[in-house]
Amino acid sequence: MDAKTYPLQEILKPERRYVIPTFQRDYEWTRKGQWELLFDDLATTADRLIEVRTSGAEGSTLKSKEQSISPHFLGAIVCASLPFATGGVALRSVIDGQQRLTTIQLMIRGLLDVLNESGSERTKSVRRMLFNPDDVVESSEEIFKLWPRRKDREVWPSAMGDESSVTQTDHLYMEARHFFADAAREYALEGDEIDLGRLAALADAVSSLFKLVVIDLDDNDDAQVIFEVLNGRQTPLSAIDLVKNLLFLRAELDEEDVEKLYNDYWAQFDDKWWKETIGRGHAARGRRDVLLSVWLTAATGEEANVGHLYREARTYLNDGPDTQDALEELDAFAQAYQTVYEKLPAPDKRLTVAYRRLRALDITTAVPLLTWLATLAEEELSLEDHVHAVQAIESWALRRALVGWQTRGYGALLAKILKDAKAALRSGGNIVGTVRGALRDNALTWPTDDDVRRAFDGRQFYNGMAQSRIRVLLGSIDQQLRSENPHEPEAIVEYDALQIEHVMPRSWVAHWPIFDEKTHPVAADDSDPDWVVRRDERDAIVDRIGNLTLVTGTFNNDVSNLGWDIKRPEFQKQRSLVINYDIAASESWGEDSIAQRASIFADVAIRIWGSPPIAREPD
Repeated sequence: MDAKTYPLQEILKPERRYVIPTFQRDYEWTRKGQWELLFDDLATTADRLIEVRTSGAEGSTLKSKEQSISPHFLGAIVCASLPFATGGVALRSVIDGQQRLTTIQLMIRGLLDVLNESGSERTKSVRRMLFNPDDVVESSEEIFKLWPRRKDREVWPSAMGDESSVTQTDHLYMEARHFFADAAREYALEGDEIDLGRLAALADAVSSLFKLVVIDLDDNDDAQVIFEVLNGRQTPLSAIDLVKNLLFLRAELDEEDVEKLYNDYWAQFDDKWWKETIGRGHAARGRRDVLLSVWLTAATGEEANVGHLYREARTYLNDGPDTQDALEELDAFAQAYQTVYEKLPAPDKRLTVAYRRLRALDITTAVPLLTWLATLAEEELSLEDHVHAVQAIESWALRRALVGWQTRGYGALLAKILKDAKAALRSGGNIVGTVRGALRDNALTWPTDDDVRRAFDGRQFYNGMAQSRIRVLLGSIDQQLRSENPHEPEAIVEYDALQIEHVMPRSWVAHWPIFDEKTHPVAADDSDPDWVVRRDERDAIVDRIGNLTLVTGTFNNDVSNLGWDIKRPEFQKQRSLVINYDIAASESWGEDSIAQRASIFADVAIRIWGSPPIAREPD
C-alpha cells in the first residue's frame, strides 16, 4: 500500500483516469450538506494566500511565505490500479472516496467557468485538472479525469463540458457545477468587476493548498480492511460489495453488457435474505460475505480467510475465470447455498434432514463442501451418491459432537477434503469414496461404534454439550424410533421448541433416595465417605443421555424435582414423543434404567449416523 498526501494538481494533472465502479451508491452530496462547507474551506484558504500576497513581501521572501501557508486537507481516497494499454492513460478504480472526488471535480469545473469568462491566465492550468490531453486519448470518454458510474455517464460530459449553453438541470452534477461557479464569481467580485487577483487565489488554493491523502493499493493490500480502518469500523464496506465493484468494473472495461450480467447473476443479492447478518459475536457476518467465503474455499481448495476476503477474491480472479465465468460460478454456489440453508428445496428429503442437523450443530466449516457437492450435475454426481456423501459428512460431524471431540482444525480439513473431491471429479474417480476415506483417515478421526457407546455410557451430556445439540440428538433419535415403528403415525415435531428435562432431577436428594446393596436407603450425610461417593456417582449419572429427554409445553414444571410417583404421570401425558414411551412405562427410575436407556439410544444413534468405512473405498 502506498499512502501519500498530495496537492490536487499532483493528483489530477497527470495523464490518468479515476473510474467509479458502476454499482457504487448514487452521488448524494448536496449544497447544504457538503458543497457550501467545501467552498467555505476554499475561500478561507484563498484568503490566507491573498493575505500573504498583499503583505508587501516580494521575490524569494514572498515565495517562502506562500510555501508556509497551512494547506487544507480534504480527507482520503482509496484507489486500486486497473490494467491499461501500454502507452495509454493510466486507470485507477476508486474504492472509497467517490463522493469527495466527484465533488472536487465539479467544484473545479465551476471555477473553470468563471476563469473562462474572465480570461484568466490560470485557465489552462486548472483545465488540466479536469481533462487529459487530446493527443493521449483514444476514445471520447478517456478525455475525462473522472469517469462516473455507468448510470451517470450520459450526463457527465455535459456536466464537465465547455459549452456556454449548459443550463441548470435537476441532476446534482449540474446543480453542483452552477453552485460552485456562482460561489467563485461572488468571491472574486470587487464591486461590479471580477478581481483577477482574487480569482487567481482561488485557482492557486485549489491547485496547491487543497490536499488529499491518496491510498494506492498494491496487489497484496486488502481494500476491505483499509476501508474499515479509514471509517472507524463503524460502517464497514462488505467484502462482496468490493468484489462486485471489481467484477463489474472489469466487465465495463471489456465492453460487456453490464446491465445484463447484473440482472442475470447479481440482482438476486439485493434480496433481503442475502443481506441478513448471521452468526454471533465476532463471527457475525453478512450472508453474502459468508457465500463469498464458501465460494472462495471451494474454488481454491484452501480455507478462506474471513478477514481478507476481498484480497483473496482479487487474487483468485486475477489468475482464474473471466467475469462471465466468475459470475456463473458464484450464481451456482448461491443456488446451492440456498439449498443447504433451506431457502430452496433440496432434491431429496434425506439431504434436507442432514443439512438441518449440521446447521443445528453450527458446523459452518462444512458448508463449502456441502455447497460444492450441491453444485454438481447429475452426470457428475448421482443423487444417491450425493446423499451418501452428505450423510458421511453428517455422520462424521455428529459422531464427533456426540463423543465430545474437539472441532479445532475442521476448516482446514474439510477444505482439503473438498480439494481432494474436486481432483477425483476431474480424474473420473469416486467422489463419495474420496470423501468417506478422507473423513476417516486424518487426525480428526471418525468415531467408531464403540466410541459412541462409551460416550453414551459415561459422558455427562448435559454439562458437556450445548443444549441445542442435545435437542438435535434426542430429536433425531425420536424421529428414528418413530420411522422404525410401523404403528407410529407420521408427525411433524418442532424439536427446537421443546425443553430438555432430566427424568431424575438434578436436585434429587429430597425425593430420590439412594439405596444400598440390601435396598436400604442411605442417609444423606456429607461426613459419611460412603454417602459422598454415592452422591457424586448419582450427580454424574443424572446428566447422562439416558436420563435426558424432551418435553412439550404441557409438561408441569412444578413436579420437575418431585418423586417418581408424582413425576411419572406427567411423562404418561407426553405421548407425542416416542422417546418418552419407555419412561412412562417404567415402574421405577434409577441408575439401571438410565444405563439401559443410554444403551438403547447408542444403538439408535449408530443406526442414524452410519459407521466409518472399514477400508478405503476404491477410486
